[in-house]
Amino acid sequence: MNATPDTPAQNAATLRPAPLALSDVVASVAIGVRQFRAIPVLSMAFAALFVAIGLLLFAALDLAAIAPMSLSLAGGFLLVGPILLAGFFSVADKLRQGRRPHFGDILDGFRRMPRGGWVVSFVCGLLFLIWITDAGILYGFMVGREPIGFARLLRIERIVVDYAAYSAIMGAVLAFILFSVCAFSIPLIFDRRAQLVSGVVASVRAVFGRFGVMMCWALLLSAVIMVSALLLPLLLFTLPVMAYASRELYFRTFPLHEAGRAG
Repeated sequence: MNATPDTPAQNAATLRPAPLALSDVVASVAIGVRQFRAIPVLSMAFAALFVAIGLLLFAALDLAAIAPMSLSLAGGFLLVGPILLAGFFSVADKLRQGRRPHFGDILDGFRRMPRGGWVVSFVCGLLFLIWITDAGILYGFMVGREPIGFARLLRIERIVVDYAAYSAIMGAVLAFILFSVCAFSIPLIFDRRAQLVSGVVASVRAVFGRFGVMMCWALLLSAVIMVSALLLPLLLFTLPVMAYASRELYFRTFPLHEAGRAG
């Protein structure tokens, strides 16, 4: 399945999502695992950058004795995740072409991302700031100034559970909106098959048109990334796998038969 990033942009009316089944999600994850196993060192090296950032943030939360906010940060990672995809997409495309990717291909992916992709990424970052601000306000109301470090967090106290539950409800709304907008707009824009507006419209249409399958994928993606963000070393493996899997699911949703891409 060769990538052709120079495909002319299409309008939303011509970007029709293909039929999907749960087997497509399973197959996409399997391909994500296979691609990760083909280049584990490069994949983990890129993911390690974000693991290091996460460790620094968690250390700061523990120092400030507001460890329950780590739950919000883990959920918020889903909001900024689309910003990272360009690098992983570029690596995955090299593998599909039968070539051996290197670290420069990650940087090339970001250089190749059109302006519309960066606009979507900016929106993701903005929503992340809104989410963290709201989570912080909620934390102030529900937990207040009571010091809670990670050692105490392991006790699973009622106050922490209540905060996690309410913040999850708040975050779920933002996450669903962002998923609908970004699930396919980022790869469509990256491949220059769509401009900003047509990519977003096509993405929303695909999510609601294949709602059951897309929600299964969204729940799987959310569960894997959130758990991995809390148990940070896991993110070294799961972040690349899920990024590669999302690229495969995109090809299955919007196949390019004329460019020789098989589903």
